[in-house]
Amino acid sequence: MKSIAKHGGVLFLLSASVVMYGCSAGEQATVPADQIQTEAAQPDKAYLEELFWTRLDESRTSFVEEDVTFMTDMIVHHAQAIIMSRLAPENEASGQIQRLAARILAAQEDEIALMQKWLRDRTQPVPVVRFDGIIMHVDMQMPGDEHETHHPEDHHESHRDNEIPNQTDDHSMHAMGHGSHDSHGGMGHDHHDMPGMLTQEQLEQLEAATGEEFDILFLRFMIEHHQGAVWMVDQLFAADGAATDLESYRLAVDIYAEQVTEIQLMNLMLEERGEEPVGPLQVNGHDEHEDHHEHNMHNEHNSHSGHDMHQPASQGHDSHQQHH
Repeated sequence: MKSIAKHGGVLFLLSASVVMYGCSAGEQATVPADQIQTEAAQPDKAYLEELFWTRLDESRTSFVEEDVTFMTDMIVHHAQAIIMSRLAPENEASGQIQRLAARILAAQEDEIALMQKWLRDRTQPVPVVRFDGIIMHVDMQMPGDEHETHHPEDHHESHRDNEIPNQTDDHSMHAMGHGSHDSHGGMGHDHHDMPGMLTQEQLEQLEAATGEEFDILFLRFMIEHHQGAVWMVDQLFAADGAATDLESYRLAVDIYAEQVTEIQLMNLMLEERGEEPVGPLQVNGHDEHEDHHEHNMHNEHNSHSGHDMHQPASQGHDSHQQHH
């Protein structure tokens, strides 16, 4: 009995010691629940920032030739809309049309800068556009020429009227002079062949119009021009592996939404003037609306099949030149 009592006392003392130690340790280790949640909700910001830039850099190696062709052609396509829009105040357009033209001008200049940056970030040739009245000149800036010193005579106070800024990372130059071609062709490609692009004769007709005549011509021509841009976005999304990086996808979606909205708005403006709305664009004998339906079906299929992988375009290859 004594032995048992003795051992029982020891066990009691040991148990008490463990309990006391546990309580003590528990008191020392206790952390308020809200503090734990706060610490868990604050991941390493430096790590996340590094991860973001890593993923962005990786996405810039994942593109196909169709991406490059889209950016290259859309820059020139947008540039013609800028020529058209700049005519509005000069040709006594109504206030409504002048406001629309200003909106188009601002949006498409910004998108041109984004597309130039997209190409430059992927070491692709970059179209740089200059204007001589309603004549467009396009110079191809080759990779590595971003910091080339431009000619002093090209830089003057009114350069905005003659040139779309070629925005580099330091916004410092307007490079010209590689693979130059004008609106009538060059480099084996006539940009007037792109869907919705006006011929030089149509541009001259628009330039000669004033007042209400200008308003109606501007609306009709710009609707067709916008329809061409929508068709180009449809073709991009229909191409295997194209527009899968975040930057190109967002840009293409923004262009699409913007152009479709403005087409609807401009058709309403035509109807207000007693004019018939512009019908669907015909491209190579096909109704653009039919192509749009096929594009939606293709995207729906891809969204379900997980189609998001493709082979990157060659970094040192002039995709634009091969395409043309």
